[in-house]
Amino acid sequence: MTAPIFAQIKQHIIANIETGVWQEDDKVPSENQLAGQFSCSRMTARRAVTELVEQGILERSQGLGTFVSGLKSQSSLLTIRNIADEIKERGHGYSVQQLALTQIAAAASVANALDLEVGSPVFYSVLVHCEQGLPLQLEQRFVNPKLVPDYLAQDFNLQTPHEYLSKVAPLTEAKHTVEAISANSQFQQQLNIEASEPCLQVLRRTWSRQGVVSFSRLIHPGSRFRLGGHLKFK
Repeated sequence: MTAPIFAQIKQHIIANIETGVWQEDDKVPSENQLAGQFSCSRMTARRAVTELVEQGILERSQGLGTFVSGLKSQSSLLTIRNIADEIKERGHGYSVQQLALTQIAAAASVANALDLEVGSPVFYSVLVHCEQGLPLQLEQRFVNPKLVPDYLAQDFNLQTPHEYLSKVAPLTEAKHTVEAISANSQFQQQLNIEASEPCLQVLRRTWSRQGVVSFSRLIHPGSRFRLGGHLKFK
């Protein structure tokens, strides 16, 4: 089955970037040029370019055109998405290492985040999400067992915690904070980075209709990752 024209345009742009035809900061063809090349409307070409901009692959510069973004992977600061999907949409290979999946007693900070008593049992998982074989995100997640009783029975080599939790406890609210940190020796080893590498940390609480579902710490190597977003005001 032939892919829609906008998808063909996206594949064409990604292929040119990945094969080195277009390098970082190179200007890509305009929407009019793409429309002519693929015999489609400018609206179709714009959809393809806009989706690649939102994915962080391209970036627009007002009055100058559209350019190949820097090589860091980008996630949206405004939405919560499955990291596996983000990586695959960039046309890259996704893999994961599951380092821990167990039950622990909640420390004060975790208990407070999950609205539980200190020392209450919580489920705990640690995963390293990789893009093209390189660690992109270290995910430490604490889950409320009252709301997700089967969490420990899952195999997160087959689906991410985000995918699973979205099915069993659909997200209704989220809160996150972002800050730069220095990675400790354990994080350095898990992310395969040098001691001098700065990291970006996202702390995130998520709610379903029944209450706080999870509290997660997401740590990213600064050289491989960035956060972005696009707000449009009427």
